[in-house]
Amino acid sequence: MKGPIKIAIADMLISFMWVFCSSAFGLLTYFIATAAGVQTVPWASIVIITVVFFVFLSIFNIIGGFLGGASFDPASTTAFYAAGSGADTLISMALRFPAQAFGAVGGALAIMEAIPEQYKHMIEGPSVKVDTHTGAFAEGVLTFAITFIVLLIMLRGPQSEIFKTWFLSIVIVTLVTFGSAYTGPSMNPAFAFGWAYVHNQHATWDHFYIYWICPFIGATLAGWVFRQFFSLPPVKVKKT
Repeated sequence: MKGPIKIAIADMLISFMWVFCSSAFGLLTYFIATAAGVQTVPWASIVIITVVFFVFLSIFNIIGGFLGGASFDPASTTAFYAAGSGADTLISMALRFPAQAFGAVGGALAIMEAIPEQYKHMIEGPSVKVDTHTGAFAEGVLTFAITFIVLLIMLRGPQSEIFKTWFLSIVIVTLVTFGSAYTGPSMNPAFAFGWAYVHNQHATWDHFYIYWICPFIGATLAGWVFRQFFSLPPVKVKKT
């Protein structure tokens, strides 16, 4: 990993790009389904958006590696830290999280400017559809689930990066579909903050409670649970 300031800048950049791109996944799915003439097929949109996630996650894995391990998700960063994996410290995370949030704000603002007016209703971030405590509990549980599975796939899963990304895509779409009736869901505090800023809801207690506090609790628990039941893979030492 690069120095804390450099990786924070890289996080800000990749968070900007991820929010800009991923916010339009629903719209992209609609265009693909319409072009293929399958917009009325119930399962078609699920298959298409899973493939869309797979393609973009693959691209962003390459970008993240090029940027020295950049991440657009504070929850995943927290989970890996709690699991004892990676080179992050409390200081580095204190720099990375604001950078990720700042990049996400830029991405959300940029996509709203780039999308034509007639399609803006199809570009939106997570929103709470239940009472505050239910939403907070749902976001915490969903974040626990996604971060634990991310740890399982990335640290104990298949060796192939293609299979890892494909499994992650299936899991993300499944959890997003399940959580859509509760909080969106986000499972990514920075992503939620970007869209909360667009709607001027970023400074509310409900936002921090639902989309920051509970996801961080869920991600930390996921890391701790993973650490209790699974050993970390051995660190590969480069031969000189």
